[in-house]
Amino acid sequence: MKRNISIIAAFLLSALAVHAQEGPVRFAFLTDLHYSQGSHSIVDLRQCIADVNAQDGLDFVLVGGDLTDFGTDEEIAAVKQMLDSLKYRYYVVAGNHDAKWSESGCNTFRKVFGYEHFEFSCKGWRFIGCNCGPDMRMAPALIPKESMEWLKGLSPGERTVFVNHYPQDTSVLNYFDVTRELKRIGTEFEIGGHWHNNTILDYDGIPGILCRSTLSGGGRPGYTVVTISGDRVTAYERRIYGSTTVRFEPWYVRTLSHVEDTVPYDRDGLPPSYPWTRYDVNSTPGPEEVWKFQDNSNIVAGFARDRDKAWYTTASGSVRCIGLSDGRRLWSKDFPGKIFSTPAVSGKYLVFGCTDGFIYALDSRSGKTLWKHQAGKSVLGSPVIQDGKVLVGASDGVFRALDLRTGKSVWEYSGVEGFVECRAFADASQVVFGTWANKLYSLDTGTGELQWVWESNKASRMYSPAAVWPVKSHGRIFVAVPDRNLYVLDAATGKEVKRFEKVCRESVGVSTDGSTVWCKSMWHRIFAIDAEKLEITWQAETGAGYDISPTPIADAWENGVLMPTDKGNILCFKDGDLKWTRKLSIALINPMEVWKEGTRTFILASTMDGTVSLLKIK
Repeated sequence: MKRNISIIAAFLLSALAVHAQEGPVRFAFLTDLHYSQGSHSIVDLRQCIADVNAQDGLDFVLVGGDLTDFGTDEEIAAVKQMLDSLKYRYYVVAGNHDAKWSESGCNTFRKVFGYEHFEFSCKGWRFIGCNCGPDMRMAPALIPKESMEWLKGLSPGERTVFVNHYPQDTSVLNYFDVTRELKRIGTEFEIGGHWHNNTILDYDGIPGILCRSTLSGGGRPGYTVVTISGDRVTAYERRIYGSTTVRFEPWYVRTLSHVEDTVPYDRDGLPPSYPWTRYDVNSTPGPEEVWKFQDNSNIVAGFARDRDKAWYTTASGSVRCIGLSDGRRLWSKDFPGKIFSTPAVSGKYLVFGCTDGFIYALDSRSGKTLWKHQAGKSVLGSPVIQDGKVLVGASDGVFRALDLRTGKSVWEYSGVEGFVECRAFADASQVVFGTWANKLYSLDTGTGELQWVWESNKASRMYSPAAVWPVKSHGRIFVAVPDRNLYVLDAATGKEVKRFEKVCRESVGVSTDGSTVWCKSMWHRIFAIDAEKLEITWQAETGAGYDISPTPIADAWENGVLMPTDKGNILCFKDGDLKWTRKLSIALINPMEVWKEGTRTFILASTMDGTVSLLKIK
């Protein structure tokens, strides 16, 4: 009898479990919170959280990115504290505002929330989410290589919902690779934010929606409630009016089912929907590819080079040394933080900054650590070596000069507002750098004393001269600001000499002889400016379309000028004519190394998705 009771009890428990699994999944979706101290975003989020907590029957809460407005450590900690007041478990993904302007180099988000992607199951459905990029560099979104490897490691067969901040269309540079993996594992529905309004989309057969922001804007704060019952998904918008909430009729209803991948891909893995320059441009006359390889990490910085070797850093926290003859890796060393700093080399000293808060010097031949110098926060800036000193900015409000041999402080300027991302211009008389506080600083190279500060006088920090690498010619500093203007400043005083309007965003370059400054606009034009006369000498249509890459333009001497793009292309112009185009990958071109050996010119380039290549112009 006892055995029969046990069997019946087990059957009832099994039946209840099956019933629970087949019950509807109901969750709240909050996105684009844009938390910022002193703004109404805090009031809006507080009202949304209170309304979520007043509801019964939710299974969990998803947060769809752009939790913060500027990715600061303080914003991330504060928004985490607010989200912790939810009575339901919640899962977050980062958005571009959390990653692009992150003073910690995306480390704080990972440390505070504990992950960069998630996976869990609820009532027969698997929910997965990951960050979107772009990490630290202005470019279209790019699902990081680490997240792509995680996606590739997921098993197929479960009915899956994918959460990402961006729509998985051409807003994301590797959208087709992401969608291919999502179909493989059984994704039937996608949900995101970014556009701040309710939008219905389709990703090559996978249905998706983008949802409203929690921000009130011109209306009321609110969020989305999603129910998946059987094969049907339903999305409702909830708008909050004081102490009451108006629940609208569902704005989205869709029957879900398995989606097969029927997209035809070309030999380079690109789908017919790929709208930009394709790899067939590489079959036209141009430079020769000496070698090319794919790193297993994103790369978000340039190279150091010395004779037969080069060094680069990775977003996963590695420094790698390669031989220039064949690209073979000679050594690699891992560090505890992501690295966005372009290294510099002088003799045996290879120096760079790391998001673990240290400036490092390695033995360039072996990778052995020679010294490290601790900063107060992450070091995103790229160092310059000048007269035996390492000059580099960090996120702690300090710009430093360190002794190259010992790493000891030579001087510090602690009056920096905003964090430093760029590589400074430096010569014997001054070091010039911008920050994400609308400011450009000039310091005395020998003493660190402040010479002048120039301000972009914009209301938003996003219009800062911070991503551009400043250049100097004819006693003038040339700097670009995301207001799309090129500013020419007197190098001695910081006073504005001239302004070229709507010619660039953040990408500037100067010829080796200092005679010409180049810049490119966001909309397919490149400009050459006489650095002495301050006149545009030529301009050209690039055919690159919308391009927001901050990577510097490079001189190729008699071969022309090299314009990098945010979609993996290098364009070569000479006297305003396009000579050739080369496509390395689908992602942003990082700062390039260009040099001459006899009659040949070499171009060492990498891309944000980890492609590294050496090109040769005969």
